[in-house]
Amino acid sequence: MAGNIGAGKTTLTTLLARHYNWKAEYEVVDPNPYLEDFYNDMQRWAFHLQVYFLNSRFQQLSRIAENKGPSIQDRTIYEDAYIFAANLHKTGLLSDREYETYLSVFESMLPFTKAPDLLIYLRAEVPKLKRQIRNRGRAFEKSIPADYLENLNLFYEEWISRYNSGALLIIDVNELDFTGKPDDFAFITGKIDRKLQQITENNQPSAGEF
Repeated sequence: MAGNIGAGKTTLTTLLARHYNWKAEYEVVDPNPYLEDFYNDMQRWAFHLQVYFLNSRFQQLSRIAENKGPSIQDRTIYEDAYIFAANLHKTGLLSDREYETYLSVFESMLPFTKAPDLLIYLRAEVPKLKRQIRNRGRAFEKSIPADYLENLNLFYEEWISRYNSGALLIIDVNELDFTGKPDDFAFITGKIDRKLQQITENNQPSAGEF
């Protein structure tokens, strides 16, 4: 799963894990020792937060690799580097030295990771993101500025436009309420079912292959 802050990744991950009987892996938020500090002083804590998230995501991928059954992750390791760290660097919240160090660690991890069989990207505009952030009521998120979310969206769209590490499904969630409307959730699972079927068919050996 991929998408901006407030796009609904964690909620949809939970629903899909239940629907498909997948094991869910979640981003560490509540016990995160840097998140609240970061939103209060982004420049002071940006590097610490990004390294913490990167390590957490790598540990998740290690667990997924060991798990024999299908899993779903509510945020990818790619987003940490290509979206959040890149945005922090562009806006000056990560120095050149910090960003280069971060990318070095990230690139050292990549050979030990596997891209998802299917990447589900939830596309949402800032008003939708702000409403959902407000509704979930995390105090430390109330101070997230709209332009920060907009910048992240720009990085997301750029990344998604060149993503080629596996199958991709883009779902525009601006007008969807998959928690309150069963038809909206069925709309999403229908898209996923068709995409998974395509993946299965593409992985079938052709005539003459053994």
